[in-house]
Amino acid sequence: MNAAVRAVVRMGIYVGAKVYFIYEGYQGMVDGGSNIVEADWESVSSILQVGGTIIGSARCKDFRSREGRLKAAANLIQLGITNLCVIGGDGSLTGANIFRREWSGLLEELAKDGKIDKEAVQRHGHLNVVGMVGSIDNDFCGTDMTIGTDSALHRIMEVVDAIMTTAQSHQRTFVLEVMGRHCGYLALVSALACGADWVFLPESPPEEGWQEDMCIKLSENRARKKRLNIIIVAEGAIDTQNKPITSEQIKELVVTQLGYDTRVTILGHVQRGGTPSAFDRILASRMGVEAVVALLQATPETPACVVSLSGNQAVRLPLMECVQMTQDVQKAMDEGRFKEAVKLRGRSFESNLNTYKRLAMKLPDSQIPKVGDAAGEAPRPFSPAPATPGSCPGLSVLLPGSRLPGATPSPLTLSGSFPPGHPPSSPSPWARAPPCAPAAWAAVLAGCAVTLTGPFTCTHPHGSLPDSQTNCNVGVVNVGAPAAGMNAAVRAAVRVGISDGHKMFAVYDGFEGFAKGNIKEIGWADVGGWTGQGGSILGTKRTLPGKYLEDIAAQMRAHRINALLIIGGFEAYLGLLELSAAREKHEEFCVPMVMVPATVSNNVPGSDFSIGADTALNTITDTCDRIKQSASGTKRRVFIIETMGGFCGYLANMGALAAGADAAYIFEEPFDIRDLQSNVEHLTEKMKTTIQRGLVLRNESCSENYTTDFIYQLYSEEGRGVFDCRKNVLGHMQQGGAPSPFDRNFGTKISARAMQWISSKLKESLGKGKRFVSDDSICVLGISKRNLVFQPVAELKKETDFEHRIPKEQWWLKLRPLMKILAKYKASFEVSEAGQLEPVQHRGPEEPAAI
Repeated sequence: MNAAVRAVVRMGIYVGAKVYFIYEGYQGMVDGGSNIVEADWESVSSILQVGGTIIGSARCKDFRSREGRLKAAANLIQLGITNLCVIGGDGSLTGANIFRREWSGLLEELAKDGKIDKEAVQRHGHLNVVGMVGSIDNDFCGTDMTIGTDSALHRIMEVVDAIMTTAQSHQRTFVLEVMGRHCGYLALVSALACGADWVFLPESPPEEGWQEDMCIKLSENRARKKRLNIIIVAEGAIDTQNKPITSEQIKELVVTQLGYDTRVTILGHVQRGGTPSAFDRILASRMGVEAVVALLQATPETPACVVSLSGNQAVRLPLMECVQMTQDVQKAMDEGRFKEAVKLRGRSFESNLNTYKRLAMKLPDSQIPKVGDAAGEAPRPFSPAPATPGSCPGLSVLLPGSRLPGATPSPLTLSGSFPPGHPPSSPSPWARAPPCAPAAWAAVLAGCAVTLTGPFTCTHPHGSLPDSQTNCNVGVVNVGAPAAGMNAAVRAAVRVGISDGHKMFAVYDGFEGFAKGNIKEIGWADVGGWTGQGGSILGTKRTLPGKYLEDIAAQMRAHRINALLIIGGFEAYLGLLELSAAREKHEEFCVPMVMVPATVSNNVPGSDFSIGADTALNTITDTCDRIKQSASGTKRRVFIIETMGGFCGYLANMGALAAGADAAYIFEEPFDIRDLQSNVEHLTEKMKTTIQRGLVLRNESCSENYTTDFIYQLYSEEGRGVFDCRKNVLGHMQQGGAPSPFDRNFGTKISARAMQWISSKLKESLGKGKRFVSDDSICVLGISKRNLVFQPVAELKKETDFEHRIPKEQWWLKLRPLMKILAKYKASFEVSEAGQLEPVQHRGPEEPAAI
């Protein structure tokens, strides 16, 4: 919340408005006096890293009555306040809207009582209200994320990661209770991010008989040599009869039924405290600036709005429509309409729930759908297609209705009549005839040059090809530098692939390992516990496939790889382009291929976000916080900090925004000695105030000549006698560490979606003998503004600056003026794309990207 307060104050002052703090929420507004104080630029300095809110918050009974609101109106009119920015949940925002609706009536009543004059009624006749949602539960409909949710997830994951080590050691079961009386978002995303065995949510209660199902699931996981079980419970968890499900109940059940050593941990208010995450600071800063602009643009006819996040865009939505939908969720839950409640919660919640179900529960092999299995249709007798012998010896008999490409020879037998003169011996083993369609199978009768008559019936004991022989083979490979969240992406891909009936193959050590045959089948249990691990368990290298094309093609042929998922950064993107270009020479590459962006640099064309960038951003922000704190003892100090990113300035720019830096030097915005001089003068002026420290971030490749050392020496010389300088190169610490909750969740969801795309492509080709040669079969999957988009690499080429390894257009550059304005520089800022109210549920033909 403090980041939002800071942004509102500084943007308000920047546009020439007077900004007032109202302490202790609506209670302060009702009481007036010293609770309403004008804010200045310095009053919000050094608050970005502070949890909670510096202006306080309190529940207020008085404001619920008209008398209380009358007092509040009188206090605001005295100071000429007619624009209100409210940060809170649906209760606070509903109160603000009631206040706004009654405003003119309240003023007339005050004038009638002689407390204000008629001129004041005319001058301040309208109250504008803009809301920002501050709630750790993420329980407000209309926005993908509320301010505070990501920080709460950080607290939860810190505890879960710590608990998992002790649970692993002692083979324990842990029941973790997280906040969420009416909303299970924290519980759901925590379960997704740590791979929990079971989760209890108010919106999606377990079905009847869940006790037995849960115990079976826990015991199955132990049987797979998993040494611990994690169960996550939202504090408002209920069953289908709306009866509470408590942590203690679950513990008692596990101990009684399974005899496992079980512990309960209730996280409580730990989730509300602590340092805000980088994501929350940036989100709150964007929302705060957007809120001020919305107030400036408001007219008496404009309804109260709430500033929300949709995909990667700040949008304005009608406040009361959002409040109404939030209340509808609770009503649906109370009435037992749980499926509707999940839908009303929004696309982000629904997507998380569906993904969790797919990744947490392994279906029995008999229930796993096979690609090409027409909804469990029973195998039918079949007749051979008419065939004539080709140049190769033998006769190929094509079997319609056969299932998957890439299966192994199967010991099926045929029954039927053979033409005279043919020895009545059984056919040779089944084989796949190369000239045939990929999904077609052939029975080869060596030396025959005759036409067989039918009908032929499959007499396999199960009436169809065995499960192990009906899967497509899908390869997963990590390419480029390691990024936190890669392992979560691999886990999701493997489990969704297995759920879709594929065999999953892990390729170790990038394209180089691919060429050497470092390929191994990977199973459901093999990826257990991967979500919280940093780096790349599969290994990763920057080597491109160009010089290994023959060897990679041979390995794809040998392992019958039918599709490829590549997880990586710019090298993965270049590798995908090389594989695309090699399709003419190597038909093995004519398979669906999709890339999921994973790099700390966030420089992959086709996506606004990459797996790993959020973790790196949090590392930079945490380090900057500590460095700034170190300057509190020694005043008048400026720190120059170098970040990674190659030529992409994402980390430097967004790190500067999250840490409250004074400047950020990036390649995308050229600078010269005059800019450096201007920054030194700006810091010199700053040292005359009460804020006697400075922070400057520099992207590692922003300039060939203005190096970190040069800038450090320049600042030291120019600031002599005013401030001293220190420099810090963060280096590879930005690539390490446990993934942030955002990266675990994002990696899991985007990788799961990539596998669904692969499955749909393979189903399209079934029985058609389709070779994948079109551009749309080799794509990058990414978030673009509000949508999740599969973009062919061939189309992305024209959007790429290959020399500097960055996209030609980057969304975050629009936020650069925001960083400058909040650091007290002059800049023009383009806030929202639309700048107007939108309907609550935007449902276009595109696939929404729920962050």
